[in-house]
Amino acid sequence: MSMAINVRNYLDRTGIHYSVDRHPYTQTSMHTAESAHVPGDQLAKAVLLRDSHGYLLAVIPATHRVLLGALAEQFGRNFETASEAELVRVFSDCETGAVPALGPAYDLETVVDPGLCEQTDVYFESGDHEELVHLAGEDFAELLEDAEFMVCSMRWVH
Repeated sequence: MSMAINVRNYLDRTGIHYSVDRHPYTQTSMHTAESAHVPGDQLAKAVLLRDSHGYLLAVIPATHRVLLGALAEQFGRNFETASEAELVRVFSDCETGAVPALGPAYDLETVVDPGLCEQTDVYFESGDHEELVHLAGEDFAELLEDAEFMVCSMRWVH
């Protein structure tokens, strides 16, 4: 597989410069960072959450984990991680588990850890397990300008 069509179309519509970097097949974000020789703090990991109101895409560094309590406090909603079946349905143009950190391409409400937008470079899954989208941190911030910036994660990898 290659870049998800929704991701490609969204990026092409914005006119933002990006490149696609190939890496050996991986299944976890930290293995992807290692395999692609990318700092874990620059690899944006997307976590699909849900509650009775719908979905929320939390975009965090690969070195972090989502703080559901912080999200509940800010939104007044109790989120839980979406099921694999929901991932397949929402990201139907992607390989299972290769969730792009680009909520607007899927019309998803999105929150992003502000630390990602302070990076000089940001990488994220293209929709498969062998390619990363690479762009400047300021361009990544522009793509997610409508997302809420909040500390929604905590470092768990050192």
